[in-house]
Amino acid sequence: IILLLNMVSDTFCHVLYPQESFFQDIDTLQKHGINMADLKKLKSAGICTVKGIQMTTRRALCNIKGLSEAKVDKIKEAAGKMLFTCFHLLLSFEYSAKRKKVFHVTTGSQEFDKLLGGGMESMAITEAFGEFRTGKTQLSHTLCVTAQLPGEDGYTGGKVIFIDTENTFRPDRLKDIADRFNVDHDAVLDNVLYARAYTSEHQMELLDFVAAKFHEEGGVFKLLIIDSIMALFRVDFSGRGELAERQQKLAQMLSRLQKISEEYNVAVFVTNQMTADPGAGMSFQADPKKPIGGHILAHASTTRISLRKGRGELRIAKIFDSPDMPENEATFAITPGGIADAKE
Repeated sequence: IILLLNMVSDTFCHVLYPQESFFQDIDTLQKHGINMADLKKLKSAGICTVKGIQMTTRRALCNIKGLSEAKVDKIKEAAGKMLFTCFHLLLSFEYSAKRKKVFHVTTGSQEFDKLLGGGMESMAITEAFGEFRTGKTQLSHTLCVTAQLPGEDGYTGGKVIFIDTENTFRPDRLKDIADRFNVDHDAVLDNVLYARAYTSEHQMELLDFVAAKFHEEGGVFKLLIIDSIMALFRVDFSGRGELAERQQKLAQMLSRLQKISEEYNVAVFVTNQMTADPGAGMSFQADPKKPIGGHILAHASTTRISLRKGRGELRIAKIFDSPDMPENEATFAITPGGIADAKE
């Protein structure tokens, strides 16, 4: 009976979810009567795949210059004919098969990897928050190198995009980490694309370029890093009067990030800052500080890691929130060669 169920499932899956549909280019919509000019408008907004159209609301598509409601309806209809997985329910073991595409990028520390179930997960947003000097930027730099190295379960390594909001990216730091893994300096630097964001709007616009790059070189990019996710929002929106607008913009950006990670099967790693919590003293909390971004960021991040200082160069990572990993801690060290296991 189980064998028969599997045969039926495989047939069902092959008909409804063809393998080639994972990166279907929007140019294929021409066969369904969508003209090239409209497809160029979609690409200019960072929508490059049929799946990307389904992940975008009609309202957002109508906001693209030159696309009327009638055109949007036609585009949505054509996309629906080509890729209608979103309108069907998946059996849990079919979704399990889809999850087999997920890979993990090592942090450079075996203890830290064990805490995360193998490393930074693809098709997910991993957030690390902590005070200054807790290792957030060092972890970002280490991941720039480790993401390029072949790993477990057939992981081949790939390119990285680093979006810097605080001017903390240092190419020379990558060279030191490359030495630890015996990798050529120039090869490492060639595989990291760097972008400096100056405003929260610029940060959002960069995601369109990121999506276009992921599409242009399908399957080549494995990791997107934003260090840090909230710094520019903190500057651009100040006071309680602008809080609602800030959270709305933040929600839109995080939704875009989540869709990019799923659409192109990449790992997304973001760092976050902390703030004093005035109400913590009333509830006798041990730590009166909390990560910024509120509930919007808390719900958008798949896995949240809390980082804190230990003795000397030691740092402690704790799972703050995760859908599949238990709340646990791991100790790691910041070394000249990046993040590594703590020496007893």
